[in-house]
Parts: sequence; C-alpha cells; structure tokens
Amino acid sequence: MATSIASTGRSTAPAREPGTTPAAVARAGRGTGSRVPLGEAGAAGPTAGADAGSRGTAPGASDRTARGEQRTVSTKAAPAATTAGRADGELAPAAARRQELAAFLRSRRERISPEQVGLPETGRRRTPGLRREEVAHLATVGVTWYTWLEQGRDIQVSAQVLQSVARALLLDPTERAHLFVLAGAEDPAPIVECATVTPAARMLLAQLEPMPAAVLNSRYDVLAYNRAYTWIAGDLDALPFEDRNLMWLAFTGSEFQRSLVDIEEARPAMVAKFRTAMADHGAEPAWKTLLNRLRKASPDFEEMWQQHEVAGLGNGLKRFLVPDVGLMRFEYTNLWLGPQPGPRLVAYTPLDEETRSKLEALAVRS
Repeated sequence: MATSIASTGRSTAPAREPGTTPAAVARAGRGTGSRVPLGEAGAAGPTAGADAGSRGTAPGASDRTARGEQRTVSTKAAPAATTAGRADGELAPAAARRQELAAFLRSRRERISPEQVGLPETGRRRTPGLRREEVAHLATVGVTWYTWLEQGRDIQVSAQVLQSVARALLLDPTERAHLFVLAGAEDPAPIVECATVTPAARMLLAQLEPMPAAVLNSRYDVLAYNRAYTWIAGDLDALPFEDRNLMWLAFTGSEFQRSLVDIEEARPAMVAKFRTAMADHGAEPAWKTLLNRLRKASPDFEEMWQQHEVAGLGNGLKRFLVPDVGLMRFEYTNLWLGPQPGPRLVAYTPLDEETRSKLEALAVRS
C-alpha cells in the first residue's frame, strides 16, 4: 500500500496518535462542550496553517484546514468589518456635505407652514411644514430633482436653482450662505461681510480724536471710523457699504484718492498687500466679488494685479491735502484687534506741530 501511494506522487504522512485526527478532535470538543471562539479561530487561521506547513504536515491536510478557515472568515468576519466601517462614520467629504445639505433642507422645509408662503391648507398633514412637491412648486424646479437634492444624492446644482430654493424656504442671509457652502456652489450675490466692532474699539476710536482712526479688515473694508477719519478719507457715510473699501476708493474717483498726496506710490503697495491677504481667502465670494469689481473698474489696478507683487502690512507715513486746510503729514500705526491677519485699528498721529494745529482747528469747526 505504501508503494502505491508513493507511485502517485504523494508523500507518506506520519502516523497519528489515537484520538488526534480532525474528526476525533471535533468529537472530543463536542463532548466536552468546549469550543474555540469564532473570532479567534478566524484570526488564528492563516497563522495556524503556516505553522502546520512548517512542521511538515501533509500539504493536502494543511490546504483543507486553510480552506475551511477561510470559509469561516468570509461568512462571519466580513459583516463585522462593514459594521465597524459604518460605526466609524468615515465618509468622503463630498458625501458628508451632501448629507448635511439634505438634513438642512429638510429642517428648513419642516419649519414653514403653507400659510407663510400663500398656499391653501389641504387637510391633515403627516409631517410638519411643507411637502417636497410644494417646495419644488415654489422654487419652480422638478419634484424629482428637489427630492434627490433633499436625499443627498450626487447631482449637479446651479446657482440659479439654489437661489430659487433659498427664496422658497424663506432663508435669511446666513442660512442662504450656508446653503451655497453645503452645495459647493458660489453665491452670485454674496452677503457683505460686516465684522463686529466691539464697543470698546468704538470707544477707542472716539478717544483718539482729533487724530484720524479707523478699523479695517484684511480686505481693506472700512468697518468703523471716527469723525476725524472723514477729514482725510471723505464722507464715508454717504457711500454704500460695499464702496467703503480703501482699495476701491484708491482706484476710483473718490475724495480719498484726490486727497492722498502720494497716491501713485501707495497704490502698487496696496495691491501687493491685498494679493498677499487674498492668498488665504481666494475662494471666498466677498473677496472674489471685490477683485472682479476692481479689475473691471480700473485698468491701473488690472495692470498692477498682473504683476503678482506681494507685500506685508506695516506702519509708515502718509500725506493728505485736505480742502480748506492744506497739507497734513501723518505717521500711521496698525494696532491689531485680534490674530493677524484680522481686523486692525489704524491710527494717524500728526508728524509735526503744523499738522497737530490743523487737526485741532478742524475739531473746533466740525
């Protein structure tokens, strides 16, 4: 018999001790009630197979053991891994944002009653607020498309449609901006940023008079100013908020542009500082809107912008030619109100006694 096995190419397996065959071990395990935990068996399977092979166990036996263990792992361990993946909550950023968008739309829809949007009551409703088809009707979009949007499906959505949905859901400016961010779209009519200027900062501005002072952000928006600042920058109260920006005033026909003596030297430096600051805000709608306005309104700005110069903020000197007063010389100082590059208070201190006297005279006249 041994000769016949050798003739088929099989090696003679060593004789097993009584009770050590796989079947005997299995019967013994059932008899004693002991059982290897499934998770441990699955985890130990490949290692056990490798060890058995290294000890000279017949290849057929080790292959059968490995195949048996692999079946155990594939039928029991795979669902556990899938569940663990869900428990970790690991989603791609785009998928997570779509889920947040879906939840946001549902919450806004459910808070609106039909009466608020001029729809008639149509009997009892199973859920509060508007139905999906009602929102689609108000926004003049397809019901299926809006349903997919609220389900967080991966669909393309235009800014025009998002504006319609925002109107249909009666979103306030902050909610509208949040909608566009979650949808990954650029708002064609972004909210004008208006950083909060604390009462303490406003008090400081007042206390600095008759020295001109203003609070600016890194985009050169003039957020707050004292009365003396209007002597050198013009009547800012008469301007819309979006025009109360020193970049805009320096490149358009403004009183600030006319009174700043060294405007030709100041503008390239301002553009370089603006470009440096915009590196951290290039995707923000308010920055992009201002940039587009400047490029369209001023060929000089466009030419300077194409030079790609960069520069950091610092203190320096400025001269203003104020109507009915004459030349005034100042040293300006940036006082940061928070982490750079954030809002800063810019104070103009007189560089000579003549300028100081002129400031005092203006304070008496105003």
